Amino acid sequence: MKPHLALAMGDAAGISPELAARMLVDPAVLAAADLTVIGDRRILDAGARVAGVSLDGLETVEDDATADKEEKAEKEIKGSTGNAGNAASSRRPADGRPLLLDLGQGDPLQIPIGQVSAESGRFATVNFQRALRMAAAGQVDGVCFTPFNKAAMRLITPGYDDEIGFAAEVIGFEGDAREFNVLEGLWNARVTSHVPLARVASLIDQHAILANLRLTDRALRAAGVSRPRIAVAALNPHAGDHGNFGREEIDIIGPAVEAGKAEGIGCEGPFPADTVFVRARRGDHDAVLTMFHDQGQIAMKLLGFEAGVTLMGGFPFPICTAAHGTAYDIAGQGVAHPGAMRNAILLAAKMARRNGPAGTPGPG
Repeated sequence: MKPHLALAMGDAAGISPELAARMLVDPAVLAAADLTVIGDRRILDAGARVAGVSLDGLETVEDDATADKEEKAEKEIKGSTGNAGNAASSRRPADGRPLLLDLGQGDPLQIPIGQVSAESGRFATVNFQRALRMAAAGQVDGVCFTPFNKAAMRLITPGYDDEIGFAAEVIGFEGDAREFNVLEGLWNARVTSHVPLARVASLIDQHAILANLRLTDRALRAAGVSRPRIAVAALNPHAGDHGNFGREEIDIIGPAVEAGKAEGIGCEGPFPADTVFVRARRGDHDAVLTMFHDQGQIAMKLLGFEAGVTLMGGFPFPICTAAHGTAYDIAGQGVAHPGAMRNAILLAAKMARRNGPAGTPGPG
């Protein structure tokens, strides 16, 4: 049986509606997974018109036709409806055809295209919450979402930092979870993520590096890599040049790598950050663990901006999206490339097939 994935529609002001519509008619996607898309029929139909695809045969299930949609959305955001939703959430697509769970809470006329707005933030937030709760309840095997805009999400949830913290709060997850970027078999993990660059060095210690090595090893194995090979990037130029440009490599990163090896993790380093991706790209490593966000993101997006996937690893189920953003500048033009979103769904399906509803193995 194919895995059942929830596809939450993301920011309605960007390319998310177009991408969602494209995924529902994509042969590779439909062959890999049964999809339940979560959103609003009006916005999805608008996306289909932009994409030039037909969704005439899409079955739609309304969430709760009698509820006031705006009031219900606000309750979802505030967490006062903490379950997975009504019986509509438990429906599984039939005959391999995708299903739309219509929450009815996104009016295209109220969402300005190409602009940050509370309306688009609310739409994406409620859809993502429902998808997460469905996965936590075992109603789907994994979650995918078309791109979000963090500024729009913060207009609705002021404490929103990133998808990992948000997802953990929604499902009550207290384990270790991290963001990975995946491109054609090459993975990028990072020790620090969405923090100011000025704080990076103070946040890097042996415990943090070792914890991320363990999680990277587990996530790769969950995706089918039997013996992961992880390269660890240095923090300083030229890997510190024997201490001339900093001692983090000597005092922190190197010892953490040795500790990982002692646990049986296939890791090496630290390697200079300006060459480590060259080594990995030629096949010497399956993943690169970088010290901060842009150290890896710049390399990965240069290698394949229209194909990269973001995986939130460590949760009890896979959570995947395209590595690119909402692309407000091309919204509504029908030119968004579907490759990254397709790859995100295929990766989530692969991980769900290998690991069942549990997705990425947790700690231990």
